Amino acid sequence: MEDFKVKDTALASKGALQIEWASEHMPVLNQIRKRFKEKKPFKNLTLGACLHVTKETAVLVETFLAGGARVALCGSNPLSTQDDVAAALAKKGVNVFAWRGQTTKEYYWCVEKTIDYKPVITLDDGADLVGTIHNKRTKALINIKGGTEETTTGVLRLRVMEKSGNLKYAIIAVNDAYTKYLFDNRYGTGQSTIDGILRATNILLAGKNFVVCGYGWCGRGIAMRAQGMGANVIITEVNPLRALEAAMNGFRVMPLAETLPIGDIFVTATGDINVIRKEHLQKMKDGVILANSGHFNVEINLNDLEELTAVKRNLRPNLDEYNLKDGKKLYLLGEGRLVNLASAEGHPAEVMDMSFSNQALCVEHIAKNKKMLPKVYSVPKEIDETIAKLKLNSMKIKIDELTAEQKKYLATWEMGTI
Repeated sequence: MEDFKVKDTALASKGALQIEWASEHMPVLNQIRKRFKEKKPFKNLTLGACLHVTKETAVLVETFLAGGARVALCGSNPLSTQDDVAAALAKKGVNVFAWRGQTTKEYYWCVEKTIDYKPVITLDDGADLVGTIHNKRTKALINIKGGTEETTTGVLRLRVMEKSGNLKYAIIAVNDAYTKYLFDNRYGTGQSTIDGILRATNILLAGKNFVVCGYGWCGRGIAMRAQGMGANVIITEVNPLRALEAAMNGFRVMPLAETLPIGDIFVTATGDINVIRKEHLQKMKDGVILANSGHFNVEINLNDLEELTAVKRNLRPNLDEYNLKDGKKLYLLGEGRLVNLASAEGHPAEVMDMSFSNQALCVEHIAKNKKMLPKVYSVPKEIDETIAKLKLNSMKIKIDELTAEQKKYLATWEMGTI
């Protein structure tokens, strides 16, 4: 029986073309799919996924289907679903519950519909699926063997759950794989965030004072790409090591309060709450553009922004003008949600190729293991290295290998200075 809820099934043919385009640029995942099709590692298994429903995610879902899985899927953000892709997945028989522009109530209804399918393995972007299972749908825990988490925010949440003893099943932190965060978080977030800002505004970045709040791997990528577009990049941080690194990478580093009179564009990428709040909004200059690249819409305090506003207007898709009571205008992109998906298409397929290959192989790892303790695990080293080798191979890049003598030298201490 068909069971799904999407915006419009008539969009399926358009979505199929988008999925085909993404697949052409995901050679590693396609290699994994061929093996899954032969071996059927997920036969009779139900996977429950709360992910951004994009064309790249659809390629991952098709990979699981090829491996024999049944997939129930919901979107991991109210504004990140690509409706044509969701329609195409529904046509393929995926139990997908996702559409762009959901209310909070609709969003969690979709999460619970996914849980209704009694998944054996979960996949999460932000830990809302895991959180709902642990808080509200605890009976579903009986069936669950393990899960994966792909975001920095989600991994932070899950480590807190583990530390407090509340985590009830094993989770592999896909986000922490080298072939994920060094590329997805840095190059993917960097490019797609700039893409989202430009699609929403069509402004010139060259010469602008571009403030990046947070210098984690996502912040690094955003700063690097903004600098490449000619912006004057300023970093704000609370971590002394990251602040020092930003300074030595050539960026100006200062407290957020000092950037307010000079910043033209502010982008948050911290994973924390209320990074930009009332006292900051009040001191920003007229015409400032605000964007968030963190997973949840909590980094810019939207309640404070609304409280300070006299009149609000939508000027362009994903661009809202806030006329403040003091006469100043501020511009918010993508309703404060993650700008790379709310205002653009998310990360390029080439980088998601590695991230979703991690997802695929980690889910296979969970399926093969009989018992994993309820804690947050790192991605197995062999999975990380396999993906790197496959990606290099797809790029026609060859590397050297250690000689037997070199391996012996690295594995011993007796040789000393020769």
